Amino acid sequence: MTSSKTINSNANNDADANQGLTHFDQGGQAHMVDVGGKAETHRVAIASGTIRMKPETLAVIQSGTAKKGDVLGIARIAAIMASKRTSDLIPLCHPLALTHVSVDFDIDQAQSSIGCTVRVETQGKTGVEMEALTAVQVGLLTIYDMSKAIDRGMVMTDIRVQEKHGGKSGSWSQA
Repeated sequence: MTSSKTINSNANNDADANQGLTHFDQGGQAHMVDVGGKAETHRVAIASGTIRMKPETLAVIQSGTAKKGDVLGIARIAAIMASKRTSDLIPLCHPLALTHVSVDFDIDQAQSSIGCTVRVETQGKTGVEMEALTAVQVGLLTIYDMSKAIDRGMVMTDIRVQEKHGGKSGSWSQA
């Protein structure tokens, strides 16, 4: 077992490597970022991801005949719920009062896939990228869970932040 002295010693040696990583203090120890001095601004993040599946699986989801029910309707609710619980899942995330969450699914017949796009908003001191990413992943996981009896080979891919707005760093979007 590694002693805390060894961990602290190694973390201190890596302190220079941690500069710019906000979830590490000067000693290299993980901590929750202090956002107390930040201004409240309108914060928006949009994230997306895709789940690929067999054409037969996609047909069942589209037809609404899956044994567990309305796959996309339940996945939408799961994604919204996940966005609100992100700080319970990701250790250093701040709990946020979200003002808006939208979840859209886009069916691509040619690729036999479903895309999930989530937009999360708040009026606050920290961004909502993690909430949007968590919502996308849980939405896709729910599709998997509800459809795995007919297709265990589904693949979730390309989960990413597409854009974010608000805060000191302003707007960013993936080209």
